[in-house]
Amino acid sequence: MTPLELNSGDTAWMLTSAALVLLMTPGLALFYGGMVRAKSVLNMMMMSFGALALISVLWVLYGYSMAFGNDVGFGLLGNPTEFLGLKGLMEDTDATYPAMAFVAFQAVFAIITVALISGAIADRAKFSTWLIFSGIWATVVYFPIAHWVFDFTLTDDNDVVTHVGGWIANNLKALDFAGGTAVHINAGAAGLALALVLGKRIGWKKDPMRPHNLTLVMLGAGLLWFGWFGFNAGSAVSAGNTAAVAFVNTLVATGAASLAWLLTEKIRDGHATSLGAASGVVAGLVAITPAANSVSPIGSIILGAVAGVLCALAVGLKYKLGYDDSLDVVGVHLVGGLWGTISIGFLATAAAPAGVDGLFYGGGVDQLWRQAVGAFSVLIVSFVLTYLIGLLLEKTIGFRISREEELEGIDSVEHAETGYDLNPLGSIGRGATFGSSHRVDEDEPSNSDQEVTA
Repeated sequence: MTPLELNSGDTAWMLTSAALVLLMTPGLALFYGGMVRAKSVLNMMMMSFGALALISVLWVLYGYSMAFGNDVGFGLLGNPTEFLGLKGLMEDTDATYPAMAFVAFQAVFAIITVALISGAIADRAKFSTWLIFSGIWATVVYFPIAHWVFDFTLTDDNDVVTHVGGWIANNLKALDFAGGTAVHINAGAAGLALALVLGKRIGWKKDPMRPHNLTLVMLGAGLLWFGWFGFNAGSAVSAGNTAAVAFVNTLVATGAASLAWLLTEKIRDGHATSLGAASGVVAGLVAITPAANSVSPIGSIILGAVAGVLCALAVGLKYKLGYDDSLDVVGVHLVGGLWGTISIGFLATAAAPAGVDGLFYGGGVDQLWRQAVGAFSVLIVSFVLTYLIGLLLEKTIGFRISREEELEGIDSVEHAETGYDLNPLGSIGRGATFGSSHRVDEDEPSNSDQEVTA
């Protein structure tokens, strides 16, 4: 293979995009943290930060190798030892950017995929078990599926294969530009499985479980939208036309989805809410992720508008079907990811960088069936494996906190802290110690009584 010259512009774009995607995980922590009750905000944010810390380490140790090592059989798994500890990559420049820039970029994808799952099990999961689950799930589910979707087969100048990648990208040839399958369908299916394993929150459908801080939700949504330009445009892995197209498509699809969600709320409920605006933003971002390089800006608007309506309606399915997906990971990420991935089969145009025509542009159903097979394959595998992992942990070390602990509040039980110190002088004046600030006298209000609701 003819050596490629290192391009400082591509390198700068890759590193900048990685930083933008990294910011999405704290943004997600704010988004999720504002959506739970006040007694759960710290735990909700800690689940994202815990994933950030843990997956960063695992990615370097063996995760990158499992995802992007040479395939060891049937397009299912990269060689776990090829890049163990990132050996051999610190001086690798076989692209227009250093290999370590790509390592960093893909690391933050792995991090946020794990963090996304946490929204489905808010208020009721042991933090220690969550970290154990995160490590197992990333190893068994995410790293292999990332290989399926993101690892492309490479050839040299003589068309000799030098690297074999995953089956969805290379054999099925389904299009997934930035992670509709590997990230969003994967996390959404896993969230559904864990919600079923852990069961419903105490008081679900009976007690108000409204977001306690919509300001945090809006701030988190804004950071997610900002960071998502690194997520999508960064997936071009160069500072060129594909990145620019993906940037514009991400912008307009997200705007259309937010407007469509608000319109759906207005027609259905009589009010257009800030929570709906923020949720619509995320739904649009999810849906355009796989399609950002394969549809036109007009196609992106259509894709986003449909996503806004579909996801706004889908979040109500949990009440009809009886699963407690606390923060609508299923309704937004699973449904949005499915629509975004499958819609490529309808809306893709050869005028876009991907160069493929969908059904509406005269391409027939060839790309459509490929998109459907890729989407549902990831859904089924992720759901089954996650359910088994979650069930194993629940039956052995325990995954859900006790009823008493849930009523008291997961922040005080799991972290010995509260998000809001609502009565510090009163507590100190009545003999509370700094070392046991999460405990109160019997006649003082508990965390659940002090809870702030929107």
